[in-house]
Amino acid sequence: MPHRVSTSPLPDIEALHRLIDLGGPYLQTQTMCKVQCAGHTLDVLAITLGNPSHDVPAVGFFGGVHGLERIGAEVVMAYLASVVHRLKWDVLLHQQLENMRLVFMPLVNPGGLWLGTRANPQGVDLMRNAPVEATQPVPFLIGGQRLSAALPWYRGPAQAPMQDESDALCRLVTQELLPRPFSIAVDCHSGFGLQDRLWFPYAHTAKPIEHLAEMHALHRIFDKSNPHHRYVFEPQSLQYLTHGDLWDHLYLQHRARHSEHVFLPITLEMGSWMWVKKNPRQLFSRHGIFNPLIAHRQQRVLRRHMALLDFMARASAGHTLWRPAPDERALHHRQALARWYDQREGARR
Repeated sequence: MPHRVSTSPLPDIEALHRLIDLGGPYLQTQTMCKVQCAGHTLDVLAITLGNPSHDVPAVGFFGGVHGLERIGAEVVMAYLASVVHRLKWDVLLHQQLENMRLVFMPLVNPGGLWLGTRANPQGVDLMRNAPVEATQPVPFLIGGQRLSAALPWYRGPAQAPMQDESDALCRLVTQELLPRPFSIAVDCHSGFGLQDRLWFPYAHTAKPIEHLAEMHALHRIFDKSNPHHRYVFEPQSLQYLTHGDLWDHLYLQHRARHSEHVFLPITLEMGSWMWVKKNPRQLFSRHGIFNPLIAHRQQRVLRRHMALLDFMARASAGHTLWRPAPDERALHHRQALARWYDQREGARR
């Protein structure tokens, strides 16, 4: 039975429904929550495909957490479109999907996309909304604040439940990624600096994550497989600390509930200052600060990051071949400390 096409006023949701229809029986779709915005009801959709067994690895792709950073949603949508079109002819993709799960949530914050705001329609920054408190001082405002929704980086009221969109993302990760022996999450953003960065937890502390050895091994195979890449791979804490990071929250939940498994959350932070540097007029556009406004630059961005997302899917599928063996973890951990944490007081354990 064909998927019912949405009549949503948001073109991004319409485009997502068209991809779902095109994927036909290969895709499973869930409406994780509904968001009210400007008199309209907008769906937050999750799309999954591949082997549903919790015995196989998985990778999840997320975009649009910050509505103003439309390019993040577009990167995830472009990769989903590539997968859907390849389903018609790519035998190797079908073999890959027999042994892993792909999870997509391209439009986490459709209300923010509709309004052109970083926050959701309630004024809450979803990436400051989790119940995680920084253990060290955070930068004013940018680290998350509870003063007012009229100011950026608003966390929401203290002691309140997470926003519906934040809860939807967490439920999907809890259902599809955390119960598996190995999983990766890639969350696509833009807006920080002149380089594309791949950030991993923690954001609430400078302490290394428990799976630092696995993160270092992933970084190493990425370097060797993509020798000319321009990504900076690093812990987010190397740049700044924040309250309420969703991926810190999910990683901590994973450690509490599935300590025997490996979960590696990664944030792609596209360096949007590159686009402003090449076209300074973008400074006069709120969207221009976070997105490439010239068509050929947008196409270049989409092409470049397709290889990254495909690498993450392949790395997840083949994790048993590159994950450090028990007797290798200590060496990877030491190398990671030397690379990323040597200057951090108390980082060594």
